[in-house]
Amino acid sequence: MTETLARFVIRWRYAVIAITLAALGLVASGVSRLQFTNDYRVFFGSHNPQLAAFANLQDTYVKNDNVLIMLEPGDGQVFTRRALTAVAELTERAWQLPYSTRVDSITDFQHSRAQGDELIVQDLVSEPGTLSGAQLDAVRAIALAEPALRDRLVSPRADVTAVNIVFELPGEDPHAEVPGVVRATRALLKEMRARHPDIAFYTTGVVFMNNAFAEASRTDLRSLVPAAFAVIVIGLFAFLRQVTAILATVAVIVLSILLAMGTTGWLGVMLTPPSATAPTIILTLAVADSVHFLVTFLHAMRAGLTKHEAIVESFRVNLHPIFLTSLTTAIGFLSLNFSDSPPFNDLGNITTLGVGFAFVLSILFLPALLAVAPVRVHDGPGRASRIMGALAEFVIARRRALLWVLGVPALALIALIPKNELNDVFVNYFDHSVRFRRDTDHITERLTGLYFIDYSLPSGQPGGINEPRYLYALEAFASWLRAQDEVVHVAVITDTFKRLNRNMHGDEARYYRLPERRDLAAQYLLLYEMSLPYGLDLNDRIDIAKSATRVSVSLKTLSTRQVLAFEGRVARWFDEHAPAFKTQGASPTIMFSHIGSRNIRSMLLGTTVALILISLVLILALRSLKLGLISLIPNLAPVGMAFGLWGLAVGEVGLALSVVASMTLGIVVDDTVHFLSKYLRARREQGIDAPNAVRYAFSTVGVALWVTSAVLIGGFLVLSRSTFELNA
Repeated sequence: MTETLARFVIRWRYAVIAITLAALGLVASGVSRLQFTNDYRVFFGSHNPQLAAFANLQDTYVKNDNVLIMLEPGDGQVFTRRALTAVAELTERAWQLPYSTRVDSITDFQHSRAQGDELIVQDLVSEPGTLSGAQLDAVRAIALAEPALRDRLVSPRADVTAVNIVFELPGEDPHAEVPGVVRATRALLKEMRARHPDIAFYTTGVVFMNNAFAEASRTDLRSLVPAAFAVIVIGLFAFLRQVTAILATVAVIVLSILLAMGTTGWLGVMLTPPSATAPTIILTLAVADSVHFLVTFLHAMRAGLTKHEAIVESFRVNLHPIFLTSLTTAIGFLSLNFSDSPPFNDLGNITTLGVGFAFVLSILFLPALLAVAPVRVHDGPGRASRIMGALAEFVIARRRALLWVLGVPALALIALIPKNELNDVFVNYFDHSVRFRRDTDHITERLTGLYFIDYSLPSGQPGGINEPRYLYALEAFASWLRAQDEVVHVAVITDTFKRLNRNMHGDEARYYRLPERRDLAAQYLLLYEMSLPYGLDLNDRIDIAKSATRVSVSLKTLSTRQVLAFEGRVARWFDEHAPAFKTQGASPTIMFSHIGSRNIRSMLLGTTVALILISLVLILALRSLKLGLISLIPNLAPVGMAFGLWGLAVGEVGLALSVVASMTLGIVVDDTVHFLSKYLRARREQGIDAPNAVRYAFSTVGVALWVTSAVLIGGFLVLSRSTFELNA
């Protein structure tokens, strides 16, 4: 049957090439439909409990899709007429950005004060250019004493300040909305920098983080795919030194990528930073099938066969192992569907498509192309074949010593696996070449962080937030939070209640405390809300029924382990001090902190399933339980050794590494399959003993294993240059 298929392809070679190119034109047109998603929420499945909690919180209060712009005056003084003028100008212009619904800064902060029997609520700074020195000092004193501003919108040393812009994105065209906001913000800042060259501007926030994910995807596609392509072409030339073979391999690679990405586009799958690496991975994997076919083909021609007979021989020798390696690689990548993070599901599925197309192209298009194109080879065994022969003799002669020399270090490295611990820092997903990362690090160092956790504390009844018992518990929680080392700032409604209570008592400092009666608290709150301008109301702190309030906690840049430890301490505080108001934290910080551990558990199952399926495939395909079980050693040991070495060198396993074991398992199996298939062919077809079967395997597949290994290493080393840590 194999020979029949080979001769069919040779006979109908022009038709095979034409049909392939026609299919390419039809399927690859889907590439134009590919879009990048720019929402960090795609990393979390629809049933993710942390995502559900965060969505519920955002439905209750104002969303916090924000851009925070930090201003750093060159003289280190925020409270000057020049700096405050820049803040006021940026605040006013920010209201005009697309989809902006709220802008908070020290200039438009709604400062309340008593004036006789009246409560005056107005911007803290209205005309900064006209302020006297005494007025500037008064504004500085108010701002630095106000808990809502200090450590959030102005630093304690008053050397930097920030403008926070909240956006309500409609979600009608999410692929255009976030980039549109980012472009408009960057254009505004370009004008601001020109008008105020003595002030440095830095940006962070959820919107810029979303945009950074999409930009990372595009950057990887633009830079990594061409780089990997160049590495692979150079590698093929170094090993094969046969122009037709190299061009044929390149054709298979390009077609595999275009067909896989075109299918992805037609299926409507959005690209994310992890799934955007699929072309690079397909490019790397597609080489293996072609190289194995070509090495056998060229070897047969050197042995004296005609081109067509060499194609038939390569078909006969390689169809079975190429099918097996494609199947096991597909199983490995399909196991990524066990991941709790949808982008890794997409990566597995897109790569599987590419592997499938590469297999079909390798057994149909590649032989047809070789049958048409001119191929010349030099006679006799090449240098690489002689090296493989020498290596075979070395391995056979020193087989027992090699078991110890390779086995002991392998076991030692595998024993180091427990040195790895689950940990991640999601801001560090972007390296320092990414502007978002540099700005975020600088803002975190000077003022406030991107990390935050929101807590919605229920009172249990409509209007219950005015109850003194509730307010005292809320104040105790905020005070405890402010005492924690990880906390940078706490935004809580009790600060407003205390300020209003002081205002209503003639601004006497001793009344800066919570109202003691519910009716007073309700009256203060109503009076204050009626005085607030549009867009600066309390909807970001209080729900509509006034039955719950939001406490927003800004944190330093923390690892997932530190965040989960903090979350545990919060839960214990509620159990001990306010069980009636206990709530769960919700935010991207919490979501990213949980996804790593959730993914580890799900991928353990995925890896186990992949291992079982691959083992069964090998046992059935090799028709040998003994060899099937023996193959587990070279299949599993490399993964274990790599994780052991990682534990020694790095020691942290995050979201990305949690999928590595199952993904690479299917790739690592390729070498085992090709070597064992040649070994068994020698034992069963030629009836030779084990040592000579090993020699045969080395002579027929050894060169191909070296070539494919070099290409795989080169391709994945290119990926390591990604600016996005999950890919690197």
